[in-house]
Amino acid sequence: MRPAPTILHLDMDAFFASVEQASKPSLRGKAVVVGGLGPRGVVATCSYEARVFGVHSAMPMGQARRLAPHAAYLVPRFELYRSISEQVMRLLRDLSPLVEPLSLDEAFVDLEAGGTAWDAESARLAGAKLRTDIRTVTGLTGSVGLAASKMLAKIASEEAKPDGLVLIPPGTERAMLEPMTVRTLPGVGPATGDHLRRAGITTVGEIAEAGEDELVRLLGKAHGHALYAMALARDERPVVAERETKSVSVEDTYDVDIHDRVRVGVEVGRLADRCVRRLRASGLSGRTIVLKVRRYDFSTLTRSETLRGPTDDPAVVREAAARLLDSVDTTGGVRLLGVGVSGLADYTQEDLFAQAAEGRAEKLAEEPETEPAEEHRPAPTERRWPAGHDVRHARLGHGWVQGSGLGRVTVRFETPYSQVGRVRTFPVDDPELSPADPLPLVAGAEGGEAGQPSSLPRPASLPKSWSGGGGPAATSRP
Repeated sequence: MRPAPTILHLDMDAFFASVEQASKPSLRGKAVVVGGLGPRGVVATCSYEARVFGVHSAMPMGQARRLAPHAAYLVPRFELYRSISEQVMRLLRDLSPLVEPLSLDEAFVDLEAGGTAWDAESARLAGAKLRTDIRTVTGLTGSVGLAASKMLAKIASEEAKPDGLVLIPPGTERAMLEPMTVRTLPGVGPATGDHLRRAGITTVGEIAEAGEDELVRLLGKAHGHALYAMALARDERPVVAERETKSVSVEDTYDVDIHDRVRVGVEVGRLADRCVRRLRASGLSGRTIVLKVRRYDFSTLTRSETLRGPTDDPAVVREAAARLLDSVDTTGGVRLLGVGVSGLADYTQEDLFAQAAEGRAEKLAEEPETEPAEEHRPAPTERRWPAGHDVRHARLGHGWVQGSGLGRVTVRFETPYSQVGRVRTFPVDDPELSPADPLPLVAGAEGGEAGQPSSLPRPASLPKSWSGGGGPAATSRP
């Protein structure tokens, strides 16, 4: 472990929900929940105002609605989240060449490797500047932990939440860890925590007291040794700049089981296209196409096909996924579908484009060119307006979907730079209403609307002692 707290861990505060609040003036200070809105959906993240009611990530959405019925429930806008994440990661790479992203909103940085920090004071200054830069560039807040190891830096950022900075001075690590619950340590989940509790071990200090031999007896050799080292604040893992991506995949869970085989095929094709878009955005290609099908009885089937070489051709991926679907019985209904690509590479093999053409030619040669029977044609689908997504009205301008149903869609017309906007309701097929791209959170950034103020009005930062309140949705428990 190094002698100075020069490993930084950044964790953006309630990232998805904070993006939604920053882009929607009417939701600032209100309870916001982002995730799948159907009966089988789960919470991706929620604002601190929603957490007051007991809502948390990975909770079933139905349970979240019961706990916080007045919160705003929104469908994720992942492309926007990725673009903001890229802005944040650029700021981190300005600090050091050694940046290890863990997710869209979380990363480790080796400040010493970038010459940015060499002792506690310089590390604190670097962390404070980073938080200021993130707010300036994105309008959002992040929490920063600084320590002499990755494990301790992550624990420090958790202690800093929301919108804070915590530095653990070298030499104080053991004293800080001892009173903390065993669940604080990485790798200690509910099952391991319960196992330790039954053995009378509930704090990190009690893990150290139990000794390595006892932990090996309780948890096995590998886990016991690792847990004992962590309890003593030992962590020699380096910050790794690049993590190898093993696969790229997308999947959808459906509110109602799909029984129509034609519709299943259409969904698989759509997922294949989405997967390829994500593959290309990462500058990758892959050899193995994977299809995932979860049926009505929760049984999950996985099928795969390996091609002659890597591809990022959507036609190749679509056709491979369709062939894999042919081997799966979907008679009883399908609740989840997924398409993935593995065996990744950073190049494509030119003959795969010929392979796609050959495959299409063979298919045309084998099948007569007849129109599908009328009863097998998918019915035209109603225009979908996901809650929280951006729209533009020909006369009223930019807004976002508050909700839709029964042939109507309700839109609030506001932008990240405006005051709280007015609400209007339209037929779902209104020709003047169309989907729109998200606006930058900070006016003037990345093509934001001209003539707007140079910085967006931001909600007041929440102090570490904050306990809730603010908007109407957070003032009383249901």
